[in-house]
Amino acid sequence: MTFTPLLAAGAGVAGVLGAWELLAAAEVSAVGARLARVLEPLGRIRREGREPSRPERRRLGLLAAGCLLGAGWLLAGPLGGFAAAVTGPVLLLVVLRARAARYRDELASGAAVAARALADAVGAGHSVRGAVGEAAHGIAGAAGRELTLAARELALGAETATVLDRVRRRANSPAWDTIVTAILLQREAGGDLPALLRDLAAALEAADRADRDARTATAQARFTARLVLGLPLAAAALAELGSPGFLASLLADPLSASLTTLAVLLQLASLAAIHRIAP
Repeated sequence: MTFTPLLAAGAGVAGVLGAWELLAAAEVSAVGARLARVLEPLGRIRREGREPSRPERRRLGLLAAGCLLGAGWLLAGPLGGFAAAVTGPVLLLVVLRARAARYRDELASGAAVAARALADAVGAGHSVRGAVGEAAHGIAGAAGRELTLAARELALGAETATVLDRVRRRANSPAWDTIVTAILLQREAGGDLPALLRDLAAALEAADRADRDARTATAQARFTARLVLGLPLAAAALAELGSPGFLASLLADPLSASLTTLAVLLQLASLAAIHRIAP
């Protein structure tokens, strides 16, 4: 019996520990601070819905391309690394849009609470400008952040219609369109704004309950559809594990490569159709 396996195992453990120490050192170094600064727009778009600027997008795209280049190089060689790096900006755009959509969804789900809080503030005697600030104090999440930003702008002297229109455009939701329209119409035509906002809140809550019930009823069907779409990927991974080089040989032949490409395109189209029917 030789000590070669033991030495190899010891070297592997030492390498893992060394990499761990290197990561720990990077976290407290300027490298870690710079990396956190580069990644900060990803957290900001989820917290505040603010799109990254063009320089921030460029830095995020370069970081994504570099990470995919290294991962692809290790897994599939130089050609695979460069092919993965090319998809970096596209994947970054997908991630940014997904995080912005999650923020808008959270903002839409808080529309009913915001309408009820605005109704209570107006009913207590506040003007619309003052009601925005009062309502922001008791609301958490994206709706509270948007109302807080709106209250700051109003405190600095911005016009009510301009501020509310900005909130409506950022929300990009029929619920917020209705709330802002009701407030602006009441300013022009008069009427019982608290009662109108309370009725809107009740209608939005009923619509939200119906939407949750529909998603619950279709949860199993959506899960099954995504599971079926993932089976070919799992089969390809198992085939590659069982016979290394299987995928490379599959792509080397023009006929099999074209059929594989067509199958991947059909899978992506199916996934898009499922997301369109039941997001």
